[in-house]
Amino acid sequence: SLVNLDKAIDGLVVFSSDLDELSDRLFDNKVPDLWHKVAYPSVKPLGSWINDLIQRLNYMAKWIEKGKPGSFWISGLFFTQSFLTGVLQNYARAYKLPIDT
Repeated sequence: SLVNLDKAIDGLVVFSSDLDELSDRLFDNKVPDLWHKVAYPSVKPLGSWINDLIQRLNYMAKWIEKGKPGSFWISGLFFTQSFLTGVLQNYARAYKLPIDT
């Protein structure tokens, strides 16, 4: 979306209503609706939202590079419920316990 916005500003593509909304939201220091549709819920202003996103990405990258952490940043996960369900399932499998009783 930022690449297309840059092209629209340069006059290389049509400045659509979506790009206009993107431009307005960026100018107002707000997260564009287009990004909210595919990202985690947040009411932070754009600058804080980007800093938070970078922290989340760094956390995931560290997890991938160094393996499972000793503790988990639960609020840093996109869909906490699915993570906790997976933890429960892994524990139940490891100890041969039923989940739905």
